[in-house]
Amino acid sequence: MTIEKRITKDLETIQKKDAQKWFQQLVQKSEYVGELFSINYENAKVQIHDNERRRVGGIPSLSFLIATRIDPDNSEIDFKEEDASFILLRVMDAAQLPNSSEAERIRVETAQRVSGDTDRHWDGDGIMDAKTRVYLGYAGVQCRIIGTFYLDTSTEEQNGNSRLHLKFGSDLSNFYPNRGLKVYKPNGKALELIVNYTDPSNRQEHIEKYGTTENVKLGFIRYASTNRKFQEIDDVPIHIYPADLLSQKSALFGMTRTGKSNTTKIIAKSVYELRYPTESGNKGLRIGQIIFDPNGEYANENAQDKDGNDNPNALKNIWEIHKGANKANEVVTYGITKHPSDPDRILMLLNFYTDENLQIGKEIIDNIFADDKITYMKNFQQIAFEAPDPGDRSALTRYNRRVLAYRAVLARAGFKVPSGLRASTAGLFNQDLIKAMQTSQSDNAPEYLSAAQVFSNPNPTWGQLGNAFEALDKFIRDRKSGYQAFEIEYVNKPNGSGNNWADEDLKKIIGIFQYPNGTRKIGKAAAQHSADTGNDYAEDIYKHLVAGKLVIIDQSSGEPELNKSSANRIMTNIFRENQKKFIQGVTNIPEILVYIEEAHNILPAGGDLDLSNIWVRTAKEGAKYRIGMVYATQEVSSIQKNILRNTANWFIAHLNNTDETKELCKYYDFADFEQSIRRAQDKGFLRVKTLSNPFVIPVQVDKFNVTA
Repeated sequence: MTIEKRITKDLETIQKKDAQKWFQQLVQKSEYVGELFSINYENAKVQIHDNERRRVGGIPSLSFLIATRIDPDNSEIDFKEEDASFILLRVMDAAQLPNSSEAERIRVETAQRVSGDTDRHWDGDGIMDAKTRVYLGYAGVQCRIIGTFYLDTSTEEQNGNSRLHLKFGSDLSNFYPNRGLKVYKPNGKALELIVNYTDPSNRQEHIEKYGTTENVKLGFIRYASTNRKFQEIDDVPIHIYPADLLSQKSALFGMTRTGKSNTTKIIAKSVYELRYPTESGNKGLRIGQIIFDPNGEYANENAQDKDGNDNPNALKNIWEIHKGANKANEVVTYGITKHPSDPDRILMLLNFYTDENLQIGKEIIDNIFADDKITYMKNFQQIAFEAPDPGDRSALTRYNRRVLAYRAVLARAGFKVPSGLRASTAGLFNQDLIKAMQTSQSDNAPEYLSAAQVFSNPNPTWGQLGNAFEALDKFIRDRKSGYQAFEIEYVNKPNGSGNNWADEDLKKIIGIFQYPNGTRKIGKAAAQHSADTGNDYAEDIYKHLVAGKLVIIDQSSGEPELNKSSANRIMTNIFRENQKKFIQGVTNIPEILVYIEEAHNILPAGGDLDLSNIWVRTAKEGAKYRIGMVYATQEVSSIQKNILRNTANWFIAHLNNTDETKELCKYYDFADFEQSIRRAQDKGFLRVKTLSNPFVIPVQVDKFNVTA
């Protein structure tokens, strides 16, 4: 025998031993349940018997079974053969056997013999003979084909590595109409391998992109609401890869109090802890995370967060579990108001009056009333504050006049005026206009005269100025006021620009004064204003995220419109900054993960097809800008379809109606779980599909513990 043939034979021997070792892990003869007797590319039917069913602890609905021709005791398994594989099945329902009608007739006739006798059962001794009991013991189960597990060589085989690894394909590689396949129920160890399987290419991608293959325990496998211990699968752990969530969309759906927030905390903690190097090779990866927290359950310590010893167990305290950690470097909380349990909270406020914040504050107001259809509010939203060329005196005067009017609107709306900000009218009001207001013959002449006096005063109060602008708006629209004559003369001045004195933007601003509800509506944004600050919190938040901090936005004390507008602005800033880095060719774009609780309050509605919405853009384009999104809500149908279609990770708890479950059935293999999702109301009982998992796994999620 040549050296080459000997090496080949030795390699085959090693591979056969490796193949046998794999199949001994996955297939146990003691877990035999029956025979596969009918199969197509989507479904299979299995014949089982009561004896085997009892021995393996039962066959729950939606449980996993495996079908194979391989004998695990065989030491001559050739992994290259078609039969050297096993088909993964999911039990769906009962299936009819050819003798089902005859078996049912026998059961009915036997049951009639004991009818009315509560001390005996129709299958008991003395009622049914042993041969009939064996005959009736056979039954069929209908199974969904999930895919095929098989063995393949490592990519390192060319370097002398002969080891085999497990691979999965989400279909059948062949048709087996006349092949007898033995069916087994995987035991705990085998089940753990199956449900935690991830393709090696996914792990390699995690290493290449993030330098980590860390996984974390999410909970235990759970097949049904009736979760009895003797089935011996309640301690099989389920793991997820935090890297699956990065630059991806993740959804958490379920009714209130079914475990969405608890799952979110586990996810956020797992991503947070990627920053700490581990013995498994994780070098440390800081991911910026931001949580929009409408109920204050992440930013504050709540009764529901306490552990078994009644100790605080809030997510915001996650930094405490690592020695040497500094809260300021790890976790930052923002809010509209202070909270007694969080003295370090940063107030999410903006000075709407400062020159640099004029447009930012205006955008906040516009976002609050984005859906307002009233004409004067729509007109107001069209105004933008962009400073003109300082050398263009005419444009600069018009701009400063608009700014003065806008600040007067803010003052009327209840925005506290900074102590050093004076209302200066110098050089902003034409003397001919003031004269026309002083000499008007209109019925409102006294009001116009009073306004003229205010505009002639270099430093009126903001209250006086608001009243004067209200009168000016009336003066411009009053046909008897004399304004039209002034405007004609102004436009036709020999050295003039030919433009009207009052530009359209000024009219749209001062038009608000005519409607008491106008300034009252704008006043809703006053909760985000502070006369004592000069920073933009959206920019500060982005800096925290770039530094890899966990940022929690407590929105529990804000109005819904205000919460939505601030979230939109923060998200827009994150998107634009990362987009800018991408366009500039920056290689180390910061990884950012955004969490949206009660997502129906922020994300566009299911029927909203506006693709320019910042959340839709993030869902469609966020991956290339390194922005991931985790959104949680009660209804699948409440989320815009473009976002759903770009969602890779799914965590599904109880949903209580067919409209929602049928919407869910459009994605992956959730159709298998439709009835279970609608029936089982157990807290923390989720069906999970992640980027690395090739199929949906039913999971009982662990209770969040910040120290575990």
